[in-house]
Amino acid sequence: MIEDIRICFIGDSFVQGVGDPEYRGWVGRVLETGGGDITAFNLGIRRNTSEDVVSRCWQEVLPRMLPGADNRLVISFGSNDMVEENGAVRVDPVRCLENLISILDECRRRAVTPLVVGPPPVISAGAEHLERTVKLAEEMNDLCDAQRIPFIATTLRLADNLVWTREVLAGDGAHPSSGGYRQLADLILAGQWQRWIAQAHS
Repeated sequence: MIEDIRICFIGDSFVQGVGDPEYRGWVGRVLETGGGDITAFNLGIRRNTSEDVVSRCWQEVLPRMLPGADNRLVISFGSNDMVEENGAVRVDPVRCLENLISILDECRRRAVTPLVVGPPPVISAGAEHLERTVKLAEEMNDLCDAQRIPFIATTLRLADNLVWTREVLAGDGAHPSSGGYRQLADLILAGQWQRWIAQAHS
């Protein structure tokens, strides 16, 4: 394994870790497990949709990559896409998937190793939002499976997680506190994270 691993985490407020009084979110907690000489960059922005992420992705990621290093990208979006505003979702699910494909295709061209974390639920957005987000996550999973890219599902697991839902409802209705982010980090660590970190750079 190449020792110099550079990982950019790009996405929305869940990537940013909004609501965590410890300012670590799930990204910081996952990185605590180590797994090589990792230089990490959190590029999460609150309210970002997949449209926002795809438009800024490479202008933010490329300056943080290093020729000859093991350059990687963790992508997580979709929760904001499925929020309904003015009678329509912010981003159509088909367009959201196209944005994911665009980023993954560019990863392949630039020899950047990707991992996709599925969209967490927005508890206060209600059952219809959850249904849309679950369907989107399933389609993301299928897309990643077809390209042999690791995908970590979070939506239903967090919707059924008492720590996550309790902290979200005690807060702003969308973001948990430190305990909820610990739950999300544990899901990621129990998924394909360690295998992804250990894999040889392609």
